[in-house]
Amino acid sequence: MTSHRRETSLSARAFAWQTRAVTTSHWGTTPRASIAAECDRRGRHEVVIGCEQLVRGEQVDADLLRALAGPGAPRFLAEDRDDDYWPRVWGVRGLMWAWDGTSVDTIRVALRADHWRVREMALKVTARHTLDELLHDVLPLRSDGTARVRAAAERAVVALTAQASE
Repeated sequence: MTSHRRETSLSARAFAWQTRAVTTSHWGTTPRASIAAECDRRGRHEVVIGCEQLVRGEQVDADLLRALAGPGAPRFLAEDRDDDYWPRVWGVRGLMWAWDGTSVDTIRVALRADHWRVREMALKVTARHTLDELLHDVLPLRSDGTARVRAAAERAVVALTAQASE
């Protein structure tokens, strides 16, 4: 097999694997697609408000929680849980895909959250939407106690400063 044919074959296999991973998930969809469908159903602004409520630790209706959390939602709907960080993570993740520009202060709060998963997701949102007004909030997280937060902070700093240098 020539090297060109082998490269093509490897690329085709990598594409097939990525496609299969997305279409055969235990959720049956992706968080992005689920959130987009919920925005279509209830309106982007309403989804954003619900996401902000979750980040603040407030309750939201079960349908929104299901759309944001997917298969993880039932256990949070069925019982009172001590690990309240997951709904906050899902709220921040919802803002990743249902952004309308009004939630910068909510992301700032999430960057200061006590749980690392919330901080990590907030950094991803900051980088994705290039929220340059949060750069001073992001910089200290480069020395966070959790490696995944430090890595996300580095990526966010690169995204935010790349925009500033253009």
